[in-house]
Amino acid sequence: MIIITSLESSAQNAYVKMGQQAFMDGNFKAAVMQLEKACLIDSTNANAYWMLGYSYYHSENYRKSIIAYTKAIFINPVDATAYYYRARAKGYLGKDLALSPQEREKHLLGAIFDLTKAIAIDPSEQNKSYQTRGIAYREYGMFKLQPNPHTYDKVRGTNSLRASVTDLEKVLNSNPNRSDISSLLELSKEKLASAVGHH
Repeated sequence: MIIITSLESSAQNAYVKMGQQAFMDGNFKAAVMQLEKACLIDSTNANAYWMLGYSYYHSENYRKSIIAYTKAIFINPVDATAYYYRARAKGYLGKDLALSPQEREKHLLGAIFDLTKAIAIDPSEQNKSYQTRGIAYREYGMFKLQPNPHTYDKVRGTNSLRASVTDLEKVLNSNPNRSDISSLLELSKEKLASAVGHH
């Protein structure tokens, strides 16, 4: 039994090492191949799942990225970066027009939820998460304001746009020189003004 366990762990370590090297080189397709093997051998390695989720994310396989980050979070529930990148993957799926409106809404709300968790877990990364959540709130707000009988909800749409403005103002207040945030904030304010009829 001990021999099998040590063989398994050395194989797993080799896959993790090769996956990590490919990951560091930015070769995410190769990283996915190695890290998938590593996670098959050892389903308790949060770091391997994290790298796998990131590699899927950069290979634009957002569904598998979400699955890998969900496993990483299950193993390590206080990893703010796993919530952050899972939110980013959900955000991409939320914009996928090939999905049903219900599925898109689930992903858009999931992104906001994950970013809220990331902010609560790691205050030192709040600006990045507030910025991304501000964008996620705007996307959700615009989604709810589209003239679709199944998803249209003016109250939720405008409330989400207000939340977007609030989050982006927090980032700008802590770093007033960021013109990129000013532009994002202006866009959210414009969308909100249009939604409440001040335009």
